[in-house]
Amino acid sequence: MDRITTDLLANGSIMKGQVDRLLAKGVSENLVLRDIMLSGFITIDRLIRFIVHQVRDGVYDLSIIDNYDYIQESAVLAKLAEELNLLFVDLDAIDMDYELISQAPLSQLQKYNAIPIGHDDMSITIAINDPLNIEAQETLQRLFPRKIVRIALATKKQISSYLYKISLKDSVKGLIKKIREELNSISSLKEQQEASSILQLIDVILKTCINGRASDIHIEPTKKNCVVRGRVDGKLTEMFIFDKDIYPPLASRLKLLSNLDIAEKRKPQDGRFSTLVGAREYDFRISTLPILYGESIVMRVLDKQKALVKLEDAGMDKASYKKLIKGLQAPYGIILVTGPTGSGKTTTLYGALNELRNVEDKIITVEDPVEYRMNLIQQVQVNAKVGLSFADALRSILRQDPDKIMIGEIRDQETLEIAIKAALTGHLVIATLHTNDAVSAIPRMADMGIEHYLISGALVAIQAQRLVRKICQHCKVEDELSASVLEKLHGVVPEGTKFYKGKGCRECNESGYMGREMICEVLPISEEISTQIAKGASKDAILEQAKKEGFVNIFQNGLQKAIDGITSIEEVLKVAKG
Repeated sequence: MDRITTDLLANGSIMKGQVDRLLAKGVSENLVLRDIMLSGFITIDRLIRFIVHQVRDGVYDLSIIDNYDYIQESAVLAKLAEELNLLFVDLDAIDMDYELISQAPLSQLQKYNAIPIGHDDMSITIAINDPLNIEAQETLQRLFPRKIVRIALATKKQISSYLYKISLKDSVKGLIKKIREELNSISSLKEQQEASSILQLIDVILKTCINGRASDIHIEPTKKNCVVRGRVDGKLTEMFIFDKDIYPPLASRLKLLSNLDIAEKRKPQDGRFSTLVGAREYDFRISTLPILYGESIVMRVLDKQKALVKLEDAGMDKASYKKLIKGLQAPYGIILVTGPTGSGKTTTLYGALNELRNVEDKIITVEDPVEYRMNLIQQVQVNAKVGLSFADALRSILRQDPDKIMIGEIRDQETLEIAIKAALTGHLVIATLHTNDAVSAIPRMADMGIEHYLISGALVAIQAQRLVRKICQHCKVEDELSASVLEKLHGVVPEGTKFYKGKGCRECNESGYMGREMICEVLPISEEISTQIAKGASKDAILEQAKKEGFVNIFQNGLQKAIDGITSIEEVLKVAKG
């Protein structure tokens, strides 16, 4: 039994009977405390108060909470700060002053996991994560001999994360110095924009973000700094922090590369550029948005090789793949790919186009915007400024004698009507629609004003999908599930099924995950389902018929991936309903 549970039993805060009942259910000894908390036998507040008093009395070291991933360090430190009459800070909520941090040696700050966060004429405030470490406080006072050092508390992870960012900032210190020298020696705006050092910095940013597996790069000015963040496996993570004076030349150069108007800072703009990163060429789709301190710049990384990914390599299981391929081989009709924003629908469409494209067929796409450029396919970009909407483009496409049509997104009734008519007049149409599951697409189309008999005649197949993060193979360990999760899975998976999770390591940046994969459900429209749609049958009736025909829903598909050790059960429960 773990130490905190043993001590809580000893002082009567929890009962032995409660512990025995959980152990009898098969809950691991190390997770008894978590399940007692989830069951409400002891509140999280009471548990945190107990831990804080033990820490204050010197019974526990603060590091004890590292063994309990379900006890939040921030909650314990906030309570400890209250008891010690200190300030607790969320470092992410403050605009960090990096000039102040640079006044102390980084090695010393890293040694004591400390970071200066504010100052006035008399004092300097330094955030640490262990207020009982007197040696650290004495050293910090020696680093700032002319000021009174005031201690604040912050989590170990946040302090380490910001110190890592500072070390990254230091790694490009020489380049930043060169940029400043170039900007000071150059007077004209044109020469400033062509300064080679800014191009080198852009190269460093792109290289670091792509090597860090980022799908999007965000460059954001704040009051004091310029922050570069990358979206890795769906989550944003900070890559660089620069001083504010680096932002204007950086933004101007990126706009210049993308053929945007560098003088226009009050309106959003969109563009794209291509460049070599390492040995590979990447496309970057760039969007600017005016914000309080300048313009937020977001670059979507378009890896041309991803456009050529086969559907089975994107994570489709064999059964779903066979169903979708059978649909794609239909001579005419409409195939829908559904799911929320950011669920990989566009990648699936390109994967389908890859299967379809050949010399004999004319394939035309309507996209907003065109993400990947492909051979043997005519790609049309929607342009609202000149009145070219999805519906307008589709009308013109039908006069171009196409065999197959791809519609980036069906947003309105008019586009859907034309798509259905195209499907009924001998064209194969693949398109995306925003619904939560495959069967929901049918009532959604009816709600958009399409007659049931037209839907039944046109529909070939519907795929719904989500993206789940894959467990990092470098730190994969067996997952010990809580009683509540075990209850949810009771009867769904065989007893004794093992699940896995990532513990967190340097390879995956402590997240426990590396890469993402699709989980999906594919609903082929059989004669029986088509008849039900034509009669206007309810969603439940259609689902019942689909299950008789072997339909596997998205949750079951995700569950199989968790059983196979590809993803964690936590990820599946987060994105799919059981």
